[in-house]
Amino acid sequence: MFVPSQATARAFVPPYAPVLVALPPTAASASVLRSLRAEGMRADLAGDGIAVLDTIRAAPPALLVLDVDLPGPEHAAVLAAVHAESPSVPVVVLTPRERRNAVIAQLRSDRDDYVLRPFSVDELSARIRLRLRLTGAVGHTLIRRGELVVDTELGEVTVDGSPVSLSPTEFSLLTALLTEPGATVSHEELANQVWSEPASPNLVQVYISYLRRKIGPERIRTVRGAGYVLEG
Repeated sequence: MFVPSQATARAFVPPYAPVLVALPPTAASASVLRSLRAEGMRADLAGDGIAVLDTIRAAPPALLVLDVDLPGPEHAAVLAAVHAESPSVPVVVLTPRERRNAVIAQLRSDRDDYVLRPFSVDELSARIRLRLRLTGAVGHTLIRRGELVVDTELGEVTVDGSPVSLSPTEFSLLTALLTEPGATVSHEELANQVWSEPASPNLVQVYISYLRRKIGPERIRTVRGAGYVLEG
């Protein structure tokens, strides 16, 4: 994630709001996931309806993107189950134009939305940001670790009161480290949360080094053989 300009800050969605993207597992879906993560979203992929329902029951996301042609149970059944089990989760449905009217009838006007296929990632991203703002899934929250402060609405990072500009990958890495105070986050956990494709421990180490230069080397402690701890 990065520190956005004031003109774009209100449209920014930080990765504290996890987004579950339910698309058939193809090269195109991997590209969508990479694009959303590049904007700073904590986006995870579900390749079929069963995976969606398992995720919703285990750890409901802040928002679900659901393709009508997802393998597994028919999308209407998945949508109804999500509405019943996690009514606070807004849903953005991806649908071809000829199925739009049927999809609209299944949506909750106060929480859900739809995007026509074929779609651009920019359009999908805008609809996600809008739904999260309207449903209050993303609030104005400051996360502090000593003199390191992260504003989850504006996407701003300050260290000792001074703003710090981070790249999308650096910010995603920082937020992945913002777990329970003092908790160790493993290389594998960081790689899975920050990169949509397999990332080597060396790549994680390289970006940890970049992040240390910007927020201070003393703020990230290496736990040999285990991972990293964000001090504070």
